[in-house]
Amino acid sequence: MSVAPHSAGEVVTPDSCTHLTGRDHVASLTAALRSLDASVDTLDRWGALLADVLCGETRGRLLAAGNGGSAAQAQHLTAELVGRYRADRPPFSAICLTAETSSLTAIANDYPADELFARQVEAHGRAGDVLVLLSTSGRSPNAVAAARRARECGITVLSITGPAPNPLAAASDEAVCIDSPWTATVQECHLVALHLLCAAFDAAVLAEPARVPVSRIGVVQ
Repeated sequence: MSVAPHSAGEVVTPDSCTHLTGRDHVASLTAALRSLDASVDTLDRWGALLADVLCGETRGRLLAAGNGGSAAQAQHLTAELVGRYRADRPPFSAICLTAETSSLTAIANDYPADELFARQVEAHGRAGDVLVLLSTSGRSPNAVAAARRARECGITVLSITGPAPNPLAAASDEAVCIDSPWTATVQECHLVALHLLCAAFDAAVLAEPARVPVSRIGVVQ
């Protein structure tokens, strides 16, 4: 079956077709990145907030979670903080709740599905910490439950989702919402958003005078 080509730059939706050609995909991503551009200042502010929490006297913690591809991106975020993003700096406390396989399977076996992340948030989080949740739909029940539990515990909830409005954005303190109907496109923009967040965090931590000692040891050139 032949597929009629779309005009250059046309952004197709799941309502008008069931697949994306390569050019469709690029056009969809370009359009979605424009919606992300409007959130750059928000992500810069989130990076400064994380720096305040993780570098503060109480040495707060970042928790992160998501499902499927968002689980991998949550782990990507925590790895950037425990390791590094670009500049060398000390490690910071960041836990990916989706990587705790024994806890995940125990909770899933003994409790309702919505408790998967919420119970871990209650266990690991402390008032003043930050929870970052990723959901391409913004409708994942376990992410929404985690957001609500976190806020009950005095934890700030920052979410990165698909199109607004959605339940996760509503349950969070703040949300960056990617305006695209395509899950893959939303997922790709989430990675860009996470890198912008990490860049803003590093900028806040390493601004003159730097909040932490900076070493060149172990830096790969």
